[in-house]
Amino acid sequence: MLIRDRLSEGPTLSFEMFPPRAEMGFWDLHGTIGSLRPLSPDFVSVTCSPNKQKSLTVELAARIREDIGLESMAHLTCVGFDRRLLSESLDELRCRGVNNILALRGDIPDKEHASAFGHANELIGFIRQRHPDTCVGAACHPETHPEAAGSRQDLDNLKRKVDAGADFLITQLFFDNSDFLRFRDRATECGIKVPIVAGIMPIVDAGQIKKFTGVCGARMPGDLLSRIDAVGDDPEAVRHIGTFHATQQCLGLLKEGVAGLHFYTLNKSTATRVVFQYIRHELTR
Repeated sequence: MLIRDRLSEGPTLSFEMFPPRAEMGFWDLHGTIGSLRPLSPDFVSVTCSPNKQKSLTVELAARIREDIGLESMAHLTCVGFDRRLLSESLDELRCRGVNNILALRGDIPDKEHASAFGHANELIGFIRQRHPDTCVGAACHPETHPEAAGSRQDLDNLKRKVDAGADFLITQLFFDNSDFLRFRDRATECGIKVPIVAGIMPIVDAGQIKKFTGVCGARMPGDLLSRIDAVGDDPEAVRHIGTFHATQQCLGLLKEGVAGLHFYTLNKSTATRVVFQYIRHELTR
């Protein structure tokens, strides 16, 4: 299944996983993903890991299809790849039936790094040339990319990705639906017509989520931050607040006609499962 085709049928529900740090953790994660199969996600995406783990990204994406029977999407980045390695990865994914790719620039490390391209739109064009019928997604930032000079520049860069052949977009995580809705309106005004899937991260750890938001530039609404801070020493209370907030976010986004919901799981299924099951129930009522 191509994700662009599934998006044309109505809102999608999907998960993101990342490959384990070592091969010994591969089968544990494989089992975790398998346990989510009864939830019938529309697809599972696999992030692109540091160089030595590139093969695990390809292998996990393929195994999700082959062993678990779920549709998968592999992340590929400009950073960390040369064109030969990109070509080999694309060809192997294609050979093993993975026809959905999320094309990203990738985080630039401080040390020297290989980079086939400088920007994601160039990678999208490369994928389109090598396998024209592949479904290609791209990333976007409702609250503006941290490296962009402003929202106008950020949208111009996003338009380049779409013009290069991106079929759909997935947002960075956010916690205030108004940020997403304003971004979606601005994107439409700029001529970006492809579906925009909302990235959702249920909060399960107070310290962890503050670290993530600091890196990606996501804003936590004041009332949510206050509630989290008030129970920061109680992990169970944090998870309860995070799960409730994510559920309300998702329900609000569905009412606004969101193209899909993509859950950043951090390879943990409990909180995502709770939110996912409730949303799936609401969609099938």
